[in-house]
Amino acid sequence: MSDCGCHAEANTAAERRVLWIALALNAAMAVIGSLAGWLAQSTGLLADALDMLSDATAYAIGLAAIGRSARFKQRAAGVSGSLLLLLGVGVLIEVGRRAWVGSEPVGWPIVATALVSLAANLAVLRLLRPFRRGEVHLRATWIFTRADVVANIGVIVSGVLILATGWRYPDLVVGALIGLYVSKEALEILSEARNAGRLPAAPEERA
Repeated sequence: MSDCGCHAEANTAAERRVLWIALALNAAMAVIGSLAGWLAQSTGLLADALDMLSDATAYAIGLAAIGRSARFKQRAAGVSGSLLLLLGVGVLIEVGRRAWVGSEPVGWPIVATALVSLAANLAVLRLLRPFRRGEVHLRATWIFTRADVVANIGVIVSGVLILATGWRYPDLVVGALIGLYVSKEALEILSEARNAGRLPAAPEERA
């Protein structure tokens, strides 16, 4: 009975359930955050929303990787890391644009939206915890969500500072920090994917 594959099937089902929940929450918050960020003129919220959109894409890739070969999972993690790196660079460009042309971020919608995003990401992080030391594509989703939590906290702090001081600079600073942090996390994922690619392939995975 130990070789029936029941445990593997159960693990696969659990992974799919968690990734579907994470995908739904991130996609919903990406839409909400984008609208709120646009209306509130917040670089931090827009960066956070784009980060969650990238995460939703990563979770979709993770779902596609379940049950596939180690090589496919390594490539899926590489695609996820590349998307996240592009996002980080894009955020930094947007911060520079807004610093040049000016913006007037509104504090209360920034704080409210970031609190909702934080609650969603903490829920996803708790669901992903059992898989944080799993295969490379699942470790990538853990890293994505961990980055989101840090970004959410930064946006909340910037919103509070805007409410307290009326300055727009906290939003720009947090947006830039999110861009840098996201880029760092992307490089970490790409590094893990490269390291996984150096491992010898199983006989059944070799061409």
